[in-house]
Amino acid sequence: MLDIHHITHNVTLILLMALFSFFLSMLITPAYTYFAYKHHWWKKKKRTVSVSGEAASVVSKLRIQRTIPMMGGLIAVIAVSLTTFLFNLSRNQTWLLLAALIGGGLVGLLDDIINIRGTGGAKGGLRATVKLALTILVAAVTAWFFFYKLGFTSIHIPFSRDIDLGWIMIPIFMLVVVSTGNAVNISDGLDGLAGGLLISAFGAFGVIALLQGNFGIAGFCFTVVGTLLSYVWFNIPPARFVMGDVGSFALGTSLGVVAMLTNTVLLLILIGLVFVLEAGSSLLQIFSKKVLHKRVFIAAPIHHHFEAKDWPKTKVTMRFWVIGQACAVLGVVIAILGGFI
Repeated sequence: MLDIHHITHNVTLILLMALFSFFLSMLITPAYTYFAYKHHWWKKKKRTVSVSGEAASVVSKLRIQRTIPMMGGLIAVIAVSLTTFLFNLSRNQTWLLLAALIGGGLVGLLDDIINIRGTGGAKGGLRATVKLALTILVAAVTAWFFFYKLGFTSIHIPFSRDIDLGWIMIPIFMLVVVSTGNAVNISDGLDGLAGGLLISAFGAFGVIALLQGNFGIAGFCFTVVGTLLSYVWFNIPPARFVMGDVGSFALGTSLGVVAMLTNTVLLLILIGLVFVLEAGSSLLQIFSKKVLHKRVFIAAPIHHHFEAKDWPKTKVTMRFWVIGQACAVLGVVIAILGGFI
């Protein structure tokens, strides 16, 4: 029999944590913007080389060099971490999420600092191989805890059953965390785009965790939603500041961990469909250029393709938001009907 009072109590706490993180972020933001503008926390080098190694001619024409601060994601990392430490610390449900958030954030922070100092190469920031290696390290440490300390060994197949994979869960966990972190990072290319999509994704997983009775995970998800609402307030066009790698890697890696902890990793493909399309378009463009010596898209990731077709940036962003929101709702429905709850 359901304990309504217990559920009501936990839902109330979760909503209060979301509100706390929202107001905390709003309070931190003025201090961040003061130092960011005073110390010029923006890219010192304009990107001249694409991921495939060619001149970034199309993207360069689309991008206007703005003196807009990076590292706005620091606000989210601080607000979510502090809220979780104060009200939602749980070995089984939030330790791993905090580790992913802070670990991914540190990788992104290092990349942002190099960009701000202007000491990176033609592509800016950390070398791709170094960034990937550091992200894999974060994924490996969290995968070890996930498998050996929390004892997760199976994946749920929707409308079917759980399949026990044993130690294979470790490389699967690492693949999910690294892929999600990079996909969110790739999507952070237009004002408001990544922030709005992350609100939908974390909101959906928060509802799923709530229905599962995983109140700690649900609390973490809605804490992220709260701080992202504050971020989007300042990031909608024209943006006051941008998330930077510190935010995209922190939130991307923790989103992947949320999917693993709720045993809904297969739903991550649907709930995060726009992230999948963004990362997939970049990979397809690189492959096509290297192997076929031609472009599939005018520019990649795919939001740049629509920009190049003269779609206004706000139109691209808000239509991608709508797709993300629809996928989030569909993901929750499948979670209920497909036996994830």
